[in-house]
Amino acid sequence: MTTDWSTVLPQVTAFLKDEANTKTIIGEEFTLGEFSCVPVMRLGMGFGSGGGEGEGPKGTGKGDGGAAGGGIGLDPIGFLVSRKDTIDFVPTRGKGGLSSVIEKAPELFEKWLDKDKEEPIEA
Repeated sequence: MTTDWSTVLPQVTAFLKDEANTKTIIGEEFTLGEFSCVPVMRLGMGFGSGGGEGEGPKGTGKGDGGAAGGGIGLDPIGFLVSRKDTIDFVPTRGKGGLSSVIEKAPELFEKWLDKDKEEPIEA
């Protein structure tokens, strides 16, 4: 069976093009209290293919073969956050970004729980 790569490759690249649309990069808006948030993603794609054909030594046979592979990766990079007339970008990585808040959340939550356990001092 011979693969007609002249038809396969355009189909694959059309699929990749369709997947790399604005809604993939800029996600659906959601509301958090008085804030409107829109996730922003980084999209990476890769594709490779190859094929060949040949004959065995002294007419022992011939054959052909081919293969293709691809991959898509999405990486959340932050959120567009709006409130009234203000729009800010909140990164999910880096110092001071949303990631630092998420990393500190368990520690802050535990401190908050410990605070409630403290008994009041009586005079």
